[in-house]
Amino acid sequence: MIDLPLNVDFSGKVVVITGAGGVLCGTMARAFAQAGAKVAALDLNEAAVKALADECKAEGFTCEGYKANVLEPESLEAVHQQVLKDLGPCDILLNGAGGNNARAQTTNEYQHEAKEGDKTFFDLEASGVDFVFKLNFQGTLLPTQVFAKDMVERKHGVILNISSMNAYIPLTKIPAYSGAKAAVSNFTQWLATHFAGTGIRCNAIAPGFLVSNQNRALLFNPDGTPTARTAKILAGTPMNRFVESEELLGGVFFLCDDKASSAVTGVVLPIDAGFAAYSGV
Repeated sequence: MIDLPLNVDFSGKVVVITGAGGVLCGTMARAFAQAGAKVAALDLNEAAVKALADECKAEGFTCEGYKANVLEPESLEAVHQQVLKDLGPCDILLNGAGGNNARAQTTNEYQHEAKEGDKTFFDLEASGVDFVFKLNFQGTLLPTQVFAKDMVERKHGVILNISSMNAYIPLTKIPAYSGAKAAVSNFTQWLATHFAGTGIRCNAIAPGFLVSNQNRALLFNPDGTPTARTAKILAGTPMNRFVESEELLGGVFFLCDDKASSAVTGVVLPIDAGFAAYSGV
């Protein structure tokens, strides 16, 4: 059970969450289910979302797991039809699928530090950059095209995207991921404007630094000691710590609750332990 940060009742709401096989969105799926929602957990990793759904059901909550590829419209539409059958039309869409890829990442922060054998800016693979952009941007756009139709028809709904601290100021080593998340923030504002007359609100959260399977190798050495990058991150974070996945839930619940945030749309909310506020001086 999750210690929910807000007493928000999502009973009767159908919440569709992409990327729910991961730590962050898996936590969000559990929280929405615990708050009364009927949760559709989507991920390419079918085993992960099926296990998540089984855990939620064992605790008496409603959650179904579905294998879905956020880059394939046909896959998404097939899942959409199954969700309609199992749970009903989507009320809240949380676009959480995303991530980085080593093919779009440099070895060093600065070009002048590069040694023979390192991956420099000039060695970035076009296919890797393309994959990262597609996964983060199109992986947000395509599910919205599919599931927001339910909202437009009923003139009601909430879309919540997952942006990043990278969207404000790009981080070193990961140019494609930084650019893709900036696109997600921009797209969030575009959607908020586009859907303004339909009763749909669209916002995003920008998580600070969390430790996940995707970034663990960047933050910790094989022996478990922190890397130099971790030291830089914590030195630039006023609260001097990483963010925990459950600490995102207060912002998520606030932005998805129509009573609490009825006039909030087009906002990207940092949840970052102060990282975006600190100038370094």
